Amino acid sequence: MAAAAAAARRGRGSASGGGVVLLCLVAAALLMEAVPAAEAGGKTYYVGDAAGWGRNLDWWLAGKTFYAGDVLVFKYNKEYHDVAVVGGKGYRRCKVPRNKDTVVLRTGYDQVTLRRGNNYFICGMPGHCDAGMKLAVKAW
Repeated sequence: MAAAAAAARRGRGSASGGGVVLLCLVAAALLMEAVPAAEAGGKTYYVGDAAGWGRNLDWWLAGKTFYAGDVLVFKYNKEYHDVAVVGGKGYRRCKVPRNKDTVVLRTGYDQVTLRRGNNYFICGMPGHCDAGMKLAVKAW
């Protein structure tokens, strides 16, 4: 009995260890709920669902919440379209900037990981963006 009392005073008693472990498990569970799914690997979204990358995709955005780390997959016919990752100015003007930092994807099956904030995409083929082939996605 004296050994058990001495162990309890040193923090090795039957109640003290179990309580700490339980507290750690509860704290870990709460933290996991507070972290968005995207930070734990992200979700993958197919732009335009079965229709793919195309015009007027506001319907596709409706009801979705995106997070940094989520992946957008653009499926399209590479003979007729592309995906240009642009800034807000390029999006509003439907212009692909001519600089070394501009990314234009042309595989027909492109995957883009969202960064936190506004992410802008346009089709760089002449007239396509002006006809509505563009997408603005805000990621939290």
